[in-house]
Amino acid sequence: MTRGFILGKFLPPHAGHLFACEVARNRVEELTVLVCSHDAEPIRGDLRAEWMRECLPQPGCRVVHMHRDIPQEPKEHPEFWSIWKSAILEHHPEPIDWVFGSEPYIHQLAAELGAKPFLVDIERHAVPVSGTDIRSRPDRHWMHIPQPVRPYYQTHVTLLGPESAGKSVLCTELANHFATLAIPEYGRDYDATFKRGADWTTGDFLTIAEGQRSLSRAIKRRAGPVVFEDTDLLQTIVWSEALLGAAPPGLVQQLEIHSLPQLYLLLGPEMGWVDDGTRYHAEPVTRTWFFNRLLHWLERIGADWTIIAETAWDQRRQRATQAVRERLSQGPDHSFRRKTVPQSA
Repeated sequence: MTRGFILGKFLPPHAGHLFACEVARNRVEELTVLVCSHDAEPIRGDLRAEWMRECLPQPGCRVVHMHRDIPQEPKEHPEFWSIWKSAILEHHPEPIDWVFGSEPYIHQLAAELGAKPFLVDIERHAVPVSGTDIRSRPDRHWMHIPQPVRPYYQTHVTLLGPESAGKSVLCTELANHFATLAIPEYGRDYDATFKRGADWTTGDFLTIAEGQRSLSRAIKRRAGPVVFEDTDLLQTIVWSEALLGAAPPGLVQQLEIHSLPQLYLLLGPEMGWVDDGTRYHAEPVTRTWFFNRLLHWLERIGADWTIIAETAWDQRRQRATQAVRERLSQGPDHSFRRKTVPQSA
């Protein structure tokens, strides 16, 4: 069996890394990818290793993560090569036939490991991108960002609001304007297909929350630098309050794992009521209650939001577009913010 080896920081993984791995898999029967990380780097090493595993699911590929604060360049320590050789052999004790990479240092690394070097696209002609390019301007190099990595660099905007506020239409229009994808409301199809306005249970809302999360995760990987979502867990919680009288504790507890979007657009109830066949509450007092409950939950979890309260549709769309542009000007947020579950509703 011929064994190949690639190491790198993959900060983040990009199309150039995957190209090198593909070349390597064409040359060897088994490929090991060592994701190296240390404390000072801007992206967690375990996350990068998880991304690489998702990018390389093929048989014969294995991804290993090594988090260790060891010298990063030969000038940092006189025993640089022996330190790295020991660390590599600890994670890959089997003989290595080929060392692949896009940097000149693989000649020395291959010699240390008793292997042959294989340079891949050292001039970046095949895939003209680097990790530095992506970290500085991910929007300009989006085509080179693998699907598992994209949500990390995306600006996620979620639309909330009472019925007939224009949430679904505005979500689609914003996605078209910014040349990206919209994540539809899972609960709307669930209602139309299974419930048809009656006999709601706690289990229904738990199912909707999971369905929305799964739908969102799949579409975000295919979307552009900004992605728009029609509804999320907060909207589901308020609907459970409206139809069950209180939010199920299991639903509220999901806020522990809810990844907040960078921006919520909270649409007000000022637009005229339109009954499209799947709506419940035409009364202005109920629509206002819904808006206030959404605002309550946004405050409870410490989210960032903008209220869209214009009465004319063109003005509403213009205000929403402006709010999104202002958020995009701040750059992507990589904090993966989590909030604690509110102690009371």
